[in-house]
Amino acid sequence: MRAIARRARGALILMVLAGLAAAPPAVAATYADLLSAMPDAAWLRPDPNDTLYLDLATGRVVILLAADFAPAHRDNVRRLVRARYFDGLHINRVQDDYVTQWGNNDGERALPAGIGVLKAEFDRPVDAKLPFRRLADGDVYAAEVGLLRGFPVARDPHAGRMWLAHCYGMVGVGRDEGADTGSGEELYVVIGHAPRHLDRNVTLIGRVLSGMEHLSALPRGHAEMGFYEPGEARPSIIAMRLAADLPPAERVPVEILNTAAPEYERLIEARRRREDPFFVSKAGRVDLCNAPLPVRLHPQP
Repeated sequence: MRAIARRARGALILMVLAGLAAAPPAVAATYADLLSAMPDAAWLRPDPNDTLYLDLATGRVVILLAADFAPAHRDNVRRLVRARYFDGLHINRVQDDYVTQWGNNDGERALPAGIGVLKAEFDRPVDAKLPFRRLADGDVYAAEVGLLRGFPVARDPHAGRMWLAHCYGMVGVGRDEGADTGSGEELYVVIGHAPRHLDRNVTLIGRVLSGMEHLSALPRGHAEMGFYEPGEARPSIIAMRLAADLPPAERVPVEILNTAAPEYERLIEARRRREDPFFVSKAGRVDLCNAPLPVRLHPQP
């Protein structure tokens, strides 16, 4: 009987091993796999009152304003756009691996009546009700970092303050040496390595969702800090508009992935693991400025 039992157990083990050998190895989902499987419910259409269109000769740049940060500067920029203030002005500065800047240059155009410089809005109080998705990977510049409605955000829990971070594609308000000297008449976008040393030193108001190539691929200025020399051709701004001021048929049907959705956490984990066959060494971490914000064009029926 014992010999029969031993033979039966041996046969069972062989069957299990054969089954394991026949089964294909489990393959972890890649970032691209997860993104392609995202349900429509995980995508958000930005508020047209916070969506700017910057039209250049080469194409349109779509900018999302950060509704939870810098409300005074945000309102100033919207008022300037609605006053057609930027139309006909120029790109004034393109500094390699740093920023592209546009708008008023050395008093080229006076501010409309009632619009002036503002007190700096470098940070704001932490609000536990806001959908902040913290990254557990650490940061050099802040105690906590994460995503909030698609924007890179840093926090100091001890001071109770939070602020937008200078990642690629973020849009800020130019100012002079004094902190309280920005109005929104000059704007810039980060086109290079994230200058995080500028965090809490300049007011950030938004980020580019699409069309970055129209700002990052411009000819570099040859004067100090990337400004164009007198006589150099400066790219012109055809128009700046709020999406809300255009008929729905003329708006760009852009959508962003909801960074508060559970699907986004899976994307971040895939970015940490890097299961793509290309990667030999996997970082196992995600930097704040490398945390993706997926954007898609999705016309609604």
